[in-house]
Amino acid sequence: MSKIIVLWLHKPTNFNQMRVYLLFLSLFFCGITFAQNSISGIVTDSSNQPIPGANVMIVGESASTVTDVDGTFMLQSSRKPPYTISVTSVGYESQKISVTSNSQKVSVKLVDEETLLNEIVVSASRTPERVLESPVTIERMGIAEIKKTASPSFYDGLENLKEVQMNTSSMSFKSINTRGFASVANTRFMQLVDGMDNSSPLLNFVLGNLIGVSEIDVQSVELLPGASSALYGANAFNGILFMTSKSPFTSEGIRAYAKFGQTSQKAAGTNDYVDYGVRMGKAFNKYFAGKANFAYMRGTEWNAVNYDDKTRQGIDRGTINYDGINVYGDEVATNLKGVGSALAAQGLIPASAVNLLPSTNVSRTGYNEVDLTDNKVSNTKIDLSLHFRPFGDEKLEVIVQSKFGFGNTVYQGANRYYLNNFFMQQHKIEFKGKNFFLRGYTTTEDGGQSYDMLFTGINVNRKWKDDKTWFGQYAGTYVQSTLAGLTPTQAHSRARDVADTGRLIPGTAAFKNAFNQVINDPDVLKGSKLVDNSKIYHADANYNFKDLIEFAEIQVGGSYRQYELNSFGRIYTDGDGPIRYDEYGAYTQVMKKLLDDRLKFTGSVRYDKAQNFEGNVSPRVSLVYSGGESRKHNFRGSFQTGFRNPSTQDQYIGFNVGSAILLGSAKDNLARFVETLPIATAVGQAFAQGNTVTITGANAYENSFTAASATAFAAAGNPALLLKTNVDLVKPEEVKAFELGYRSFINKTSIDVNGYYNIYNNFIGNLNVVTPLYGKALDGGGLTSADGQQALHALANGNSRAFQLYTNTDLEIKSLGFGIGLSRKVYKEFEFGVNYNYAQFDFDQSKDASFEAGFNTPKHRVKASIGNEKLIANLGFNVSARWNSEYLWQSSFADGVIASATVVDAQINYDFPSLKSTFKIGASNIGGKEYGQVLGAGLIGQQYFASWTINP
Repeated sequence: MSKIIVLWLHKPTNFNQMRVYLLFLSLFFCGITFAQNSISGIVTDSSNQPIPGANVMIVGESASTVTDVDGTFMLQSSRKPPYTISVTSVGYESQKISVTSNSQKVSVKLVDEETLLNEIVVSASRTPERVLESPVTIERMGIAEIKKTASPSFYDGLENLKEVQMNTSSMSFKSINTRGFASVANTRFMQLVDGMDNSSPLLNFVLGNLIGVSEIDVQSVELLPGASSALYGANAFNGILFMTSKSPFTSEGIRAYAKFGQTSQKAAGTNDYVDYGVRMGKAFNKYFAGKANFAYMRGTEWNAVNYDDKTRQGIDRGTINYDGINVYGDEVATNLKGVGSALAAQGLIPASAVNLLPSTNVSRTGYNEVDLTDNKVSNTKIDLSLHFRPFGDEKLEVIVQSKFGFGNTVYQGANRYYLNNFFMQQHKIEFKGKNFFLRGYTTTEDGGQSYDMLFTGINVNRKWKDDKTWFGQYAGTYVQSTLAGLTPTQAHSRARDVADTGRLIPGTAAFKNAFNQVINDPDVLKGSKLVDNSKIYHADANYNFKDLIEFAEIQVGGSYRQYELNSFGRIYTDGDGPIRYDEYGAYTQVMKKLLDDRLKFTGSVRYDKAQNFEGNVSPRVSLVYSGGESRKHNFRGSFQTGFRNPSTQDQYIGFNVGSAILLGSAKDNLARFVETLPIATAVGQAFAQGNTVTITGANAYENSFTAASATAFAAAGNPALLLKTNVDLVKPEEVKAFELGYRSFINKTSIDVNGYYNIYNNFIGNLNVVTPLYGKALDGGGLTSADGQQALHALANGNSRAFQLYTNTDLEIKSLGFGIGLSRKVYKEFEFGVNYNYAQFDFDQSKDASFEAGFNTPKHRVKASIGNEKLIANLGFNVSARWNSEYLWQSSFADGVIASATVVDAQINYDFPSLKSTFKIGASNIGGKEYGQVLGAGLIGQQYFASWTINP
């Protein structure tokens, strides 16, 4: 069904076609005119200051517009006066004005509302309601807040919202997290843009604002922290972000912005930064409108230069078995005595010389990350849409929309990946009205020239000298140096110098040639290119019966999704063709007001079914009570369950990351994963009955040792330390979420307090295992079993394969937190806001030592801001600050501690009504102390910018 809906419209397939497409559409918009009546006017506040972004519409008609930066507007309509217009703006009481002639100059003065908690939100209950009456915690950013933000972009500014924790992998790739349990790959958080999930089909998580919305096209942003599965399905597990763009029916004209600035970081130096965009919107008449957006950003990446060892504190490059966090190629290591034994067996060194070699691992010399990328970041976004209202009003609107996003950024998962010319596109057709919507869309991505940095380092090394030769030269030189009287330290240094003879030096022509060959080859034995052409097909619908049923407000809805994974065998086990699987769900919600409309009850329930798993039922029940004479003391409580289906990676990945194979646990995936490996020694070949052995995914899940016990066995040589892996195939994880909250406005201070308690079951995580290539994995090594003895032999002689498996912990994980947000005008027009969040989790690590929960969230966070949009005439400013305590970072890439950080951003802006422009000067992290949010990513430095925004 979804394919029929979304694939009927032919779309451009490359950038040149897109440019032509945009040009023709722009000419189409600008070349059509209709004779219409128009009125103009200005909207101001009680201090006679202009109000930008106020909505002006004809009562009973669809014709509407919004005020410019100077508060002026022009409203066009086919209707002739007399009629009445309604003027509304968030934070002000609405007004209605009678219009008697086209020549009338309308002047409207809006009165401040007592509180901004009367803002209207939609996402909490899928129906319009006041923030004050929302049944769950909700945060909102509108046009006014976007203008005030001191961050370089509105998306960066989301970090100042209560409950938000950013995980910055790259200057252009920030992953939003709420309520813990997320790394850069945040598969527990959903992000919708105009109703479309803009997660990567391949990766199953959002790539920041890569294919999001342009800053000048944002109408509103709403954030729901916590579980939202009852209305939004499987991936709305720990939170959901809604970004809504402006309608061309109500926001017309050409808007543009340009930013220029610089970034400053110790590792990268000072570099230029640009960001600009244009928006064209046109309502040709009350039936037809369209818009086009273009935005482009370019800068220099926060260079990643963490050269600590990944697993051992205090270890540096002077260690012979060094594996640096931002160094690649040094993951290739082997036991030096084992190399000596092989050399002796070939008669290359005397057998007696083997005893001169230590039984210790030695790693190859790696390359720094900064030498394996150009350290540039860019993002281009194009958004085109046509809007048709067959009846000339909002009873029915048909939207055809296309979104394109491409650029360069760094993503950190099990390895670090440079997404180079990565391209995503979305195409949607939607039918919506006052009480319903039906939409279908498709998301497609292309990996472009993206590559894995780890395999780049490994295979550039192998271009100039294969591993066998390098380690052989190292071992041989060590023996000679020892016989010559050198100390072990001197012998190791000399051995590395000899083995590194001929090493390709970054910046040379030879290095560039080898580098280009590697990043263009998808074979992990020779290259590092990431290949991807995955897709998502999605359809969803909702109907609200509020105009048909008086007893209560009842909604029903549902969704269908098909994944089509196509990495050509590079990342998933799809070498023989794309992998397809389906998910679908349906829900209903009942909302009823009781006790003289003071008590609002909301009950929801949703059923979801994924192809590989049993169905899940997700209920939600909430109560909101409005107390006090003015009903501004609002108490809320809710209980809901949420679930998360295992992601595409959890199920179907089969990805060699060098140190291990990442292996998903879908039953058909275990059968498809097949690997043939060489046997290291002649004795081992006898056990395996040949020079090679073939294993499948079933071996990893059913015949393996825990990696921790294999490491202990290697260190002590005691088979009793070995533990057989007891791992189930991955299944959906579940959460029971309890929340209490209070919102009010007391003595001119808005208050929002909330607390939550979550209980997680079947929490999805990773387990590292080691699979012997022959024999049977048994607890304690199975000393009395011949099969067990063979497995011991396989481990002792390096005849094994490491895997990272996807599974669930049997232990219950609990988390709790609370937050408080306060805001008020402290003096005249000075607005002050502050919020605090506390978060912690409970997990008995001793009962499941191999499982990492990855809470990755500070226990304490404080954010504050002060600003005044009317400081002097048209001059405004805003300063925001945030602080977080240190916290433990756990991920498949590296574990460690993220230090506490204090960050201050500031901006000043000035409106030029005569130029219809706003100028802004801003700086982020003006204190200058670099800080990190992701272990392995570059430290975040300072960013300065000046911007010019033009509003028609």
